[in-house]
Amino acid sequence: MQRTNAGGFGPQQKGRDMARALLVINSVNQRQKASNWVAQAPWNTRIEFKGPKRSLPQNDRLWAMLTDVAQQKKHCGKSYTPDQWKVIFMAACGREVQFIPSLDEKTFIPWGQSSSDLSKEEMTNLIEFMFAWGAENGVVFNEPQERVAA
Repeated sequence: MQRTNAGGFGPQQKGRDMARALLVINSVNQRQKASNWVAQAPWNTRIEFKGPKRSLPQNDRLWAMLTDVAQQKKHCGKSYTPDQWKVIFMAACGREVQFIPSLDEKTFIPWGQSSSDLSKEEMTNLIEFMFAWGAENGVVFNEPQERVAA
């Protein structure tokens, strides 16, 4: 997988350099392309390495678990949606969560890392944490529903 360029040293689009690039290294050619881009990158270019992206089965497992927790548990005497539980668990696992004011300035909304950006290892750690928390708090987890091919 490849997205286009990073500041003048990778691919170009319509004759101009793009500001970002993404390579998923899954072949010798991709590894060489990454090496070439790094060698040509201007000073102060930022390079980020991430592990393989979380899988769809991991995502299915996460949302099944979040739904089970939402249906079975309260936190501080209140019921929460699966989305709200996701923020709670991600914060408990050390993910940055901030609360920013809404546009009407009447409430605050959580802002933090999306679970879709987690690596396989990070998602595994989150799911394992949730299993441990669930065991300590009497949550019965169900298997995720299988995806139906469209």
